[in-house]
Amino acid sequence: MRLFLCEKPSQAKDIAKVLGASRRGDGCWQGTEVCVTWCIGHLLETAPPDSYDERYKRWALDDLPIIPEKWKMLVKPKTASQFKAVKRLLGEARELIIATDADREGEMIARELVEHCRYRGPIQRLWLSALDDASIRKALARLLPGSETFSLYHSALGRSRADWLIGMNMSRLFTLLGRQSGYQGVLPVGRVQTPTLRLVVDRDRSIADFVPVPFWAIEVQLEHAGSVFSAQWRAPEDACDDQGRCLNQGLAQQAASAIAGAGQARVRKIATERVREAAPLPFDLGTLQEVCSKKFGLGAQETLDIAQALYETHKLITYPRSDCGYLPQSQHGEAQAILAALQRADASLAPLQAYLEPQRRSRAWNDAKVSAHHGIIPTAAASDPARLPPKYKAVYTLIRARYLAQFLPNHEYDRTQAEFDCAGHALRAVGKQIVEPGWRRALPEALTPAKGREAAPAQVLPALREGQDCTVHGLQLKDLWTQPPKPFTEGDLIKAMKNVAKLVDDPKLKQKLKETTGIGTEATRASIIQGLLDRGYLVKNGKALAATPAAFSLIDAVPRAIADPGTTAIWEQALDMVQSGEMSLEEFVARQSAWMGKLVERCRGMRMTISGPPLAGNAAPWKKKRRSAGKAKAGAPAKAAKGKPRAPRRKSTP
Repeated sequence: MRLFLCEKPSQAKDIAKVLGASRRGDGCWQGTEVCVTWCIGHLLETAPPDSYDERYKRWALDDLPIIPEKWKMLVKPKTASQFKAVKRLLGEARELIIATDADREGEMIARELVEHCRYRGPIQRLWLSALDDASIRKALARLLPGSETFSLYHSALGRSRADWLIGMNMSRLFTLLGRQSGYQGVLPVGRVQTPTLRLVVDRDRSIADFVPVPFWAIEVQLEHAGSVFSAQWRAPEDACDDQGRCLNQGLAQQAASAIAGAGQARVRKIATERVREAAPLPFDLGTLQEVCSKKFGLGAQETLDIAQALYETHKLITYPRSDCGYLPQSQHGEAQAILAALQRADASLAPLQAYLEPQRRSRAWNDAKVSAHHGIIPTAAASDPARLPPKYKAVYTLIRARYLAQFLPNHEYDRTQAEFDCAGHALRAVGKQIVEPGWRRALPEALTPAKGREAAPAQVLPALREGQDCTVHGLQLKDLWTQPPKPFTEGDLIKAMKNVAKLVDDPKLKQKLKETTGIGTEATRASIIQGLLDRGYLVKNGKALAATPAAFSLIDAVPRAIADPGTTAIWEQALDMVQSGEMSLEEFVARQSAWMGKLVERCRGMRMTISGPPLAGNAAPWKKKRRSAGKAKAGAPAKAAKGKPRAPRRKSTP
């Protein structure tokens, strides 16, 4: 029997359909000499500390650090029946095809079962980027040798074990230190969640510490040939801050009086340049979450859930948990069929047909920049968006628009900058005249990313030439104040997690964070933020996120390395070495264990003060009865685990 092992039931159903395995069995779909089974996310989990030694049921500083000599995996109680089905099928299989999600975590979901169930037969890998029939057939025709992706498993396993070491040891350590100061709650600590929390704490502190500074600006209305346009006063550099804002009120008032009294402004210099903007890349998940948060007010997890449903249930888009916006050259061959399907499905796209160029290759098609997954694009299994729920329609339309943009001309406009002299004061006016709408025909203005100060509606300047005089039609002296940084929204925080390299000084670590797209992964960032909200470290005020008092206290107390995003870069460097074979899994875990031991010793005797009430759902473990062995789980959320620190969050099944 040829066994296909999928990550989710819906995925298995789609693959089984293509394979002709239509007979429902126990935890599988069966066909002629072929069987398709599934996991439900991870069917196994890393054992909690008390599985290694009964004394770890009680939390004690003297027992730290907890470092397993031999790692144990336990069957998750909730999905034990499916595990039994998979184990039985692995025992009957003559060949295994791993068909879990095509990424590091997907590899681990399958390989940990292979190892736990001691399957020793041949293995191949099905590498899928979409779940429509055509994409599945194409991937089935190009199965990879199992050895080609095996290193992904050790890399994922290394990260999982290192996350466990931090989560279990640091959470117990700081919870117990908090208890000494009278704080009766759990203080969860994690490799990714704690640096993420620090981003919000730092932002909140910068807002609280912000001291507004007054500055002055003058907007002048000029008129020429019956056309009125705006120009801005350009204050002398020695009267401005580093952003060109005038800090001298008296100078601004004198300038306003002089400009109003002059009545005329002479064109000193004028220049026009043709600007050509290439289409934005197709979405990666982080960018999609950022834009959906800003434009639609969707949370990061909500956006991911919608995208996952568009991928799994509706088959309308490709794999959504991508960290890459580029597309492989080979995918371009499918463009004409996809474009035709999109236009057949939605009559509202008819006006675009005259401008679409299926043969056009935008900068998005670049094999050198494609990672394990390409950008999120629509599939040929197109459908009228009007049939989708409103939020689904909004997200799908956004993804579709970015893809259509790849086949439209560049957006072109003439940018004119005019410099004026008015009573010895410099004025500047900027105008924009669209020459070719290009790809913006596909993207409604509301969905177009704003850029800098030109985000406001652009003005068109009249025909001007040097030496001409324009009439001063009016002016406004603006009394303004510098503004504090804005609180993070979920979309902003996703962006900050991706671009955290900006906060790291070490050039090598900065580069590594750029290569690994920051802290967390596209698949986990939403759940990390949601976890911080669920635990009470963060609260939402409308769209804005804010850190709680306990979050401030924890960030001040934990070792800098735990809250430093640079640590993630160091880990990723080592995990890359595990993946390439330069470092063994055992060596990586040994190094992490030694480092954890040093951190525990350094912090064991410290004193800390935690402000605020216990975090949501985090009752103190010494005040709760332990759950029965059948229900205890290291990977459970803090609320369900009755105060135990949660193990590293893994990819969940919607």
